[in-house]
Amino acid sequence: MNTDMEKRVLRRISWRIVPFIMLLYFIAYIDRVNIGFASLTMNKDLGFTSSVFGFGAGIFFFGYFLFEVPSNLILEKVGARLWITRVMITWGLISGAMAFVQGSTSFYVLRFLLGAAEAGFFPGIILYLSYWFPARHRAGVTALFMAAAPISTALGSPISAALLELHGVMGLAGWQWMFIIEALPALILGVVVFFYMTDRPEKATWMPEDERAWLINAMNEEAASKSGHAKHSIWRGLADPRVLALALIYFGTSAGLYTLGIWAPQIIKQLGVSSMTVGWLNMIPPTASVIAMVLWARHSDRTSERTWHVVGACLVASAGLVFAGNADGVFTVILALTLVNIGISAAKPPLWSMPTMFLSGSAAAAGIATINSIGNLGGFAGPAMIGWIKDLTGSFMGGLYFVAALLAISAVTTLLLARSQRKSAAASAAAAQAASN
Repeated sequence: MNTDMEKRVLRRISWRIVPFIMLLYFIAYIDRVNIGFASLTMNKDLGFTSSVFGFGAGIFFFGYFLFEVPSNLILEKVGARLWITRVMITWGLISGAMAFVQGSTSFYVLRFLLGAAEAGFFPGIILYLSYWFPARHRAGVTALFMAAAPISTALGSPISAALLELHGVMGLAGWQWMFIIEALPALILGVVVFFYMTDRPEKATWMPEDERAWLINAMNEEAASKSGHAKHSIWRGLADPRVLALALIYFGTSAGLYTLGIWAPQIIKQLGVSSMTVGWLNMIPPTASVIAMVLWARHSDRTSERTWHVVGACLVASAGLVFAGNADGVFTVILALTLVNIGISAAKPPLWSMPTMFLSGSAAAAGIATINSIGNLGGFAGPAMIGWIKDLTGSFMGGLYFVAALLAISAVTTLLLARSQRKSAAASAAAAQAASN
């Protein structure tokens, strides 16, 4: 029931938590994909082929994959405040060190270490939101948090392009200055997290006592409504078939997201425009996607429907990639990339609302991290395949078609998961009715 107390609590915690975590993700995403803008000059300076660049950009996700689950389990034990502080400071240091890459080996090593350092941040925040926001409000809040990714692309693109113009200052290339300067906010905010973030509602001294009591009670009731063994079993979170299905769905969306983040600058650059123009043009698609993401997630919350919100968005992104593979002018390329951005961004909030509907506690920590770690391997598969196919054929078309197919698979898997869920629910209801007779 949407009581006055619930409205007051949601308003207070939303203003306290959401803008701050958006800022953190804004910085995280810039440090993760600024390699795309660096490539406009770095690849030539270091002699990187498209295959070398695609593999190095994507190997980030192997470090992410290996350390994601343990990182999220540690966060669940020691608290978000301490662990997010550690994550941000270490990734800031490694991101800055990217300025001193000398060749392919050091490029691969630092990208891998960056993924290992950042592992746990995104799923940690998703888990953190499940401590504070009831499930029926979570897609909307998640959308606001995740809007930081397209916003960071929109605002970060011209900033990154402008930093490339520092070429030659103090003997450093523009891409080196870009890595150094864009790493500083992560280091500063890592310290701020330690003093600002509150681990759980029980520790929220900034809330009035009656509001804090209401929130604690609401979240405890929600946790109690989930199956008892899901509260404590790490293995349930790791082995649940629904978790593995969601990881496969997320794989396609991640391939699409990081294809955009890493390759969009080069796709636009091949149209013959300057690096600064690339920066401005690359703002347009993510700006449109922010609006679409928030509206789509609110509709998902209002209708309490997740499946078709994920399916429809994945199909829009898939169609956009096919369109991008055939586009040959500035207007058509930007329109195609806008469709891809909208589809991928809109799919993620309803998708991330699914695991915490059936998992909590350690199972939720492990399950969310499993989805994110396996799913984010799509961030390797998409960019690496595009680089390999680009070297093989001289065109982005084949690689874009490959990622479009992955997104179509995500849509089909979502439908199959929903069908399985309906059958399971019907069987459980029948068994309960038989037991009561």
